[in-house]
Amino acid sequence: MKVTVIGTGYVGLVAGTCFAESGNDVICVDIDEAKIDRLRRGEVPIYEPGLEELIRRNVTEGRLSFSTDLAGAIRHALVCFIAVGTPQGEDGSSDLRYVIKVAEDIGTLIDGYRVVVCKSTVPVGTHLKVREAIESRTDHEFDVVSNPEFMKEGAAIDDFLKPDRVVVGCDSPRAGQIMTDLYDPFVRGGAPILVMDNASAEMVKYAANSLLATKISFMNEIANLCESVGADVSLVRRGVGLDTRLGMSFLYPGLGYGGSCFPKDVRSIIHTAAEAGLEFSLLKAVDEVNNRQKRRLFEKIFAHYNGDLGGRHFAIWGLAFKPRTDDMREAPSVGLVEELLGAGCTISVHDPEAMDVARKIFGDRISYHRQNYEALDGADALLVVTEWNEFRRPDFERMRRRLKEPVVFDGRNLWEPSDMAELGFTYFPIGRPAVNADA
Repeated sequence: MKVTVIGTGYVGLVAGTCFAESGNDVICVDIDEAKIDRLRRGEVPIYEPGLEELIRRNVTEGRLSFSTDLAGAIRHALVCFIAVGTPQGEDGSSDLRYVIKVAEDIGTLIDGYRVVVCKSTVPVGTHLKVREAIESRTDHEFDVVSNPEFMKEGAAIDDFLKPDRVVVGCDSPRAGQIMTDLYDPFVRGGAPILVMDNASAEMVKYAANSLLATKISFMNEIANLCESVGADVSLVRRGVGLDTRLGMSFLYPGLGYGGSCFPKDVRSIIHTAAEAGLEFSLLKAVDEVNNRQKRRLFEKIFAHYNGDLGGRHFAIWGLAFKPRTDDMREAPSVGLVEELLGAGCTISVHDPEAMDVARKIFGDRISYHRQNYEALDGADALLVVTEWNEFRRPDFERMRRRLKEPVVFDGRNLWEPSDMAELGFTYFPIGRPAVNADA
């Protein structure tokens, strides 16, 4: 099948590459000439495990190409995916100007029947605006499909190639069959393709992400309560998660959620509810809890040093909002670094993949280290912000030698408090008993 993907951000690039991997003829289009030139040279602008290899293979085999020629790409394809950004406004609303502009361009350029698929995460009702924008520019026949993505950063390739379900929103049997044929290679293991109306498909994405965000905020509140009453959240998590009605996933306490999806989607559905005359009190609380939780590590640091932070030096391991990505959008590390700098601290950082992104955010206000132990030299304490696997089994004696004091604030509960006590560390986890080496 001939496919065009408009937008080479995270969603568009992964989707286009995976469609090519299943044998389709795919053109990925973007207005950013520099980005397209990089992609043509085999340079991938984002970090996602396995993506660079897939792009290289499918370009070599002629199934995947990159272009700035929107007209040629639209005339090439039967199915045109819209995968452009929908930045969030201060009120939580999604800015649809780029989606609508692409829809208008499609309407101007199509020369026959097309299936226009909205892959961007958009509020309920966007399919009507897309249809109206296309209709205003053409008399040709087309169908509008809502096809939300459910890719996790760091595992996007597997999520796309082996989905647990595919959601297709449309009101046309013809478009529904085309989308079923397109996705059939990915669901041979038995995952369902759920064909439903557009509005319901648009809502599925928001409902799913908001429910997952709710689990995270709930467990973070439980973790904070555990600290106050002397319970251990790691034991509580097991007792809760082994209930088959609940499950273990997304019950890990920490510093809150970040990234491009959960924060944006929670606020967007709150805004959508308000426009419908409803107050989504539960999700408002989820968002508020998450914002507070991002400050939890700073609060522990402030309390331990009795507010005397001026002139202290801290090392941070982990900057990305989660492992296996370089994405720092809404990452807890950003606010933490800014608060520490504002308190007069100096900071050295290490992250396996997000260092270049961090430089764009912090500039020369902090120091960057390619090797995690180097970041520890002379630091008053280590702050663990992202749970990269590389951090789970470190050389603790080496850590002790490099740190000014053996103090660790662990925002991801990587290590056992009892083990840290035996190793002589003062250790502050989340929702678990702290240990003080001097006690």
